[in-house]
Order: sequence, then C-alpha cells, then structure tokens
Amino acid sequence: MQVFLVIIAAYFLGSIPFGYLIARVWNIDIRRHGSGNVGATNVLRTLGPVPGLIVFCLDLLKGALPVWAVLYFTSEPWLILLAGIMAVIGHTYSIFLKFKGGRGAATGLGVLLGVAPDIFLCALIVVILIIALTRYVSLASILTPPLVSIAFLALKRPLPYAIVAWLITVIIIIKHTPNIKRLLNGTERKIGAKE
Repeated sequence: MQVFLVIIAAYFLGSIPFGYLIARVWNIDIRRHGSGNVGATNVLRTLGPVPGLIVFCLDLLKGALPVWAVLYFTSEPWLILLAGIMAVIGHTYSIFLKFKGGRGAATGLGVLLGVAPDIFLCALIVVILIIALTRYVSLASILTPPLVSIAFLALKRPLPYAIVAWLITVIIIIKHTPNIKRLLNGTERKIGAKE
C-alpha cells in the first residue's frame, strides 16, 4: 500500500513546476519569456545560471526521490520504474499548469540517478560534452536518452529498466518536437546566444 501511495505522490511531486515557482521570485512568469517552457533551460536563458542550476537540481530530484522512496519498500523493478515514469509524466503534464509542463529531460535524468547511478554519471558527462561542443541544450536532451536506453541493453541490466528507458526516451523526444524542428531549420537558440 505504501508503494502505491508513493507512486501516486510521484506524479504530484513531478507536477510541481519549480521553474515557474523560482521565476516568480523575480516576479516573472517564465511561460511568457523565451521559449515559454518552465524547464531549467528557459530559466537559465531568462534569469541566468544560478536560478537555472537551482531549477535543474530540483527537477532532477523530482525524478530521483520517488525512485529512492520505492526502493525503501521493494526491489521490484516495475514498481520502482513506475514511480519514475509518474514523476516524468507529472513534470511534462503538470496538473498545476493545466497539464502543460517541461520537456522531461532533467526529471528523466533524476530517474536514471535513482536506478543506475553509474549510467547516470556517464549520461551527465555526455550531456556536458554535447552542450560544450554545440552549445545546444536541446540536442543533448534529445541524443542522451536513446544512448542511455542502449546502455541498459548493452550492460545487460534488468529488461524492465531498458523498456522504461525507451518509454521515457519517447516522451522526451515528443516533448522536444519544436526543438527538433528548430534544429533542422537552424533557428534553435544556443546557450549564451543573445535574443
């Protein structure tokens, strides 16, 4: 019973729009600035690196905390991963923002931190490298999830982890459709680019 309560709570935790809330400290509705997204990247571009990093860390924890909570009660992979999925769905389709939300990349990384810290560390390095080389956060967010999914298969981790990694990959890529279009036509903004 406790596990299912945690899984339900994972959706509501994931739904907390930290990007929106942090921006309100500056009396800014982040949905009306930049890309209009409530994720860490738009906060970074609009308010600067410190608020952006705070939002990234909080969104990351939204994915990790439910996984750790379920792990306290059970080692059943499907239940552990269900909590992670619910957090990602909450972040991308927040009940507090009329079922709109972020792209899910940071929260997805948080789920990865909870279930596979070693793969998380490698994924984080990949993200940093892609951003450093291209200055496109969206490109890192799009390319890293499929690589994580392949890593689960290549390292022969439990099959449920690979299946859910692919599911989260699909969610993240769908949410990044506008970014993919902008990348293809050369209008996607780079980190540090002026308005």
